[in-house]
Amino acid sequence: MSTERPHSVSVAGVVVDDQGRALLIQRRDNGHWEPPGGVLEKEETIPEALQREVLEETGVKIALPATLTGVYKNMKGLIVSLVFRCEAADGTPTTGDETRALRWATREEVTELADEAYAIRVLDALDAASPPAIRAHDGVKLV
Repeated sequence: MSTERPHSVSVAGVVVDDQGRALLIQRRDNGHWEPPGGVLEKEETIPEALQREVLEETGVKIALPATLTGVYKNMKGLIVSLVFRCEAADGTPTTGDETRALRWATREEVTELADEAYAIRVLDALDAASPPAIRAHDGVKLV
């Protein structure tokens, strides 16, 4: 029996506007730019977690179902992230307890603002490739 801690599962929502830009948040805890998201709570489904996390961090309610665009494993943090391309259904983007700033970003701005491991999630979602991307990273760079 392994004594290593188990993996956690998180979701992230790449909200795309009608100009093809993605909504990014700047996290309060580390200042990094990334799509809104977080860890699933024990009793919630994946769509419920996705909707809750995007709403908490952006003030935007997303339409469901959302499209799965990638699965990412943080090899150091032992986190498996499911990333979805989303459409806003209601609300105006606003900062919250976990969000220092937010902005609509073009593909080029995404790669300038976000670490590679998070930028690729947004770019994969913007491309909405099928089947979804499956990638691994070390928390910053792809591996």
